[in-house]
Amino acid sequence: MSGRESTEPSLEGWREAYAATPKRTGELHTTISGLESEPLATPETVEVDYDSDLGYPGQFPYTRGVYPSMYRGRLWTMRQFAGFGTAEETNERFRYLLEHGQTGLSTAFDMPTLMGYDSDHPRSLGEVGREGVAIDSLNDMQTLFAGIPLGEVSTSMTINSPAAMMLAFYACVGERQGVARDKLRGTIQTDILKEYIAQKEFIFPPEPSMRLVTDMVEWCAKEMPLWHPISISGYHIREAGSTAAQELAFTLANGFTYIEWALERGLDIDDFAPRLSFFFNAHLDFFEEIGKYRAARRIWARELRDRYGARDPKSLLMRFHTQTAGVSLTAQQPEVNIVRTTIEALAAVLGGTQSLHTNSYDEALALPTEDAVRIALRTQQVIAHETGVVNQIDPLGGSYYVEYMTNEMERQAYAYFEQIDALGGVVEAIKQNFFQREIADAAFRYQTEVEQQQRVIVGVNRYQLEDDATPTILKIDPSLEGKQIARVTELKARRDNAAVAAALAELKVGAMSDANLMPLIVEAARADVTLGEMCDTLREVWGIWRETPTF
Repeated sequence: MSGRESTEPSLEGWREAYAATPKRTGELHTTISGLESEPLATPETVEVDYDSDLGYPGQFPYTRGVYPSMYRGRLWTMRQFAGFGTAEETNERFRYLLEHGQTGLSTAFDMPTLMGYDSDHPRSLGEVGREGVAIDSLNDMQTLFAGIPLGEVSTSMTINSPAAMMLAFYACVGERQGVARDKLRGTIQTDILKEYIAQKEFIFPPEPSMRLVTDMVEWCAKEMPLWHPISISGYHIREAGSTAAQELAFTLANGFTYIEWALERGLDIDDFAPRLSFFFNAHLDFFEEIGKYRAARRIWARELRDRYGARDPKSLLMRFHTQTAGVSLTAQQPEVNIVRTTIEALAAVLGGTQSLHTNSYDEALALPTEDAVRIALRTQQVIAHETGVVNQIDPLGGSYYVEYMTNEMERQAYAYFEQIDALGGVVEAIKQNFFQREIADAAFRYQTEVEQQQRVIVGVNRYQLEDDATPTILKIDPSLEGKQIARVTELKARRDNAAVAAALAELKVGAMSDANLMPLIVEAARADVTLGEMCDTLREVWGIWRETPTF
């Protein structure tokens, strides 16, 4: 009898045995975010209500995925980030990626463009085309997509403060190609709130910036119904050093704020919510990331239905793009980054992403070479076609640990929502540096753990090589800056400058009113007004934002 009893499973028996077993010391057993959990997830430690917590793919609360068939029906969009030099060089890289099986385009802009300055501005000196493509005018945008039919490709553009100008340029290029606005597909990031929180590429104060974002949401709902006017981005929040729960909570809080501004404008929730999209980080803590994505879908669906009264099921679907964690890449032994990126990409796929960018192994050193980009794209293709993970929908659903992580991410997110609401909402919390302090504290904790070798980074604080050779990296031809400056100078000399002055005068008047600025920006784009000239006009009316430092 006693022998039979000793072979039956017993949680208490396991706990006794576990307590008596030696443990590894020196390394932390928490997640990257510092989350502690029981060493073994069991039905006794994790409460799961299948119907209310999980449900089925394509059904509320969408924990298991936004579509009934997920990747059995359609693979995620493979969208590699690209942009450097002038429009010609980036157009060539776009074509290279499409030829090698990429299914969507993703555009990186240089720093002057991101900050709303033309390439010939004194502040642009030395930065033109360095970390993205320089786009000053409609002509540049037309060159960027030369030979690429916009009616057949989905395009993503990562830009925020001057997003309205880039959207106008893109719509006008479609016009010139004969593609109606309502046929253009893609996403423009536009997420200005995360700029104040994390990335710091802001121009104007928060309120006029939010007005411009709302103008874009309203205009796209009427003019470009297939376009995503905002990609609400947690990626840069995580890259700044946040935890997974902070990334989740701050991103969703930003999303709720965009909804509230649009509702105050008088828009119906179901007229714009289906076109809101998200952008998340895929970091190295495998199960934490998967739980984050699953919690994000569940929270968004619940809040859209119960708080904002959405009636269209499409409004409840959180569709998101994922990029592997740039901050996890190391300059030491860069080939190891291929392994890191693969693990992160697999987490994104098992978490149910709709679109994915895999970082290239050399990006800790420079913009990626063609060879590195091809390997990054092949990583996605191997996951899609060789691993079998796409054949089972949410294969980790029901795992006690994954469900614990999903629930814990959700719990922490709601705790942050309460703090943000108590401060008066996202905009007020930004002004009080709440987000900045939270992220700084998390980043300091993690860095301290790395420096104390409580967290091992292969090749950095353990398993180093004495002779760590640097691979061949992409070098941007410095003459491209002069080429782009000459191009914008020539444009300003040959265009109808009376029409330019008139368009800018109308934009200035519009900025001082409550009018939707998108039609005025589109007309300015058609008149060959440059990005910098439009932004300067708005700077004159709205001023610029300077963040109060926090320590």
